[in-house]
Amino acid sequence: MTDNKFDLITIGESLIEFSTNQKLEDAECLHKYYGGDSLVVAVAAKRLNAKVGFITCLGDDSFKDYLLSSWNKEGLDISHVKVVNDQNGIYMVSRASVDDKEFVYYRKKIAPAKLSIDDIDEEYIKNSKIVYASGITQSLSLNSREAVKRAFEIAKENGILTAYDPNYSSIISSPEDAKEYFDEIIPLTDILFMSSKYDTKSIFEIESLENIVKHLTDCGIQTIVIKSSKDKGYFVNNQCNTSFIPFYTENIIDTTSSGDAFNGAFLYSIANGYNPVEAAKIASIDAGLQAQGIGAIKSTPYHDEVFKIFKTEEF
Repeated sequence: MTDNKFDLITIGESLIEFSTNQKLEDAECLHKYYGGDSLVVAVAAKRLNAKVGFITCLGDDSFKDYLLSSWNKEGLDISHVKVVNDQNGIYMVSRASVDDKEFVYYRKKIAPAKLSIDDIDEEYIKNSKIVYASGITQSLSLNSREAVKRAFEIAKENGILTAYDPNYSSIISSPEDAKEYFDEIIPLTDILFMSSKYDTKSIFEIESLENIVKHLTDCGIQTIVIKSSKDKGYFVNNQCNTSFIPFYTENIIDTTSSGDAFNGAFLYSIANGYNPVEAAKIASIDAGLQAQGIGAIKSTPYHDEVFKIFKTEEF
């Protein structure tokens, strides 16, 4: 692979984020930022010094220039962000305490739902080491679902790694839809991220971790990461060998998109020559630091902070 390749290209939605550490009914001020699962993956990898491209459709509304300026400052390649005549989505997140979280979405008929096969540039995809998308991207529209599949097909045809996270949420899709998205994309997936709390229970009727891993390896998945809040860590299976990496910290304020931060850090690490166990350790640190703040992206850490811990601390 040449040095000018992207480490990672992600495909998905962008949303405006309004966050507060008070209850929404009490908050007089909400902090504006931005989020979206595939965007968090992209920024998390970029803040670790990866070369990252982001593919989306952006709404031509009052937030357009703010978002474009923010992504440019992050250093994302946004040459394949298309501006369309629609609104950007919004979500609000409140975290008055660890056990008291409110989450509100406004994402119907939003600009990213216009994503289509026409937005998937074959040469752009071929110039990446890894391509990433999620079940949330698939859920935006039938066209966006087709776009994800086409991007993964191009990647597989050209020996490029593909990574996928169902990222199931009952707010966004039904278990039946999530399983349909999953079944469609799994034959094209090399690296799979799943949550034992949400994904595995909603998509499979399998309780045993061992049986889930066997089922997925039988499907041809090379690397499987199962995030387990119950076990307080990550099960990493690569070539039929399973390792356990604990959460970096239990000092958690807000877990919004910490799983996405994990994915971005993990994929950065794989693209830069770390093995899956090392990648999971780096990603656990990244996600742990991110979860000590409020919101999706603004608390995502940078390279020096993460790697200082990775090189000096055992956990």
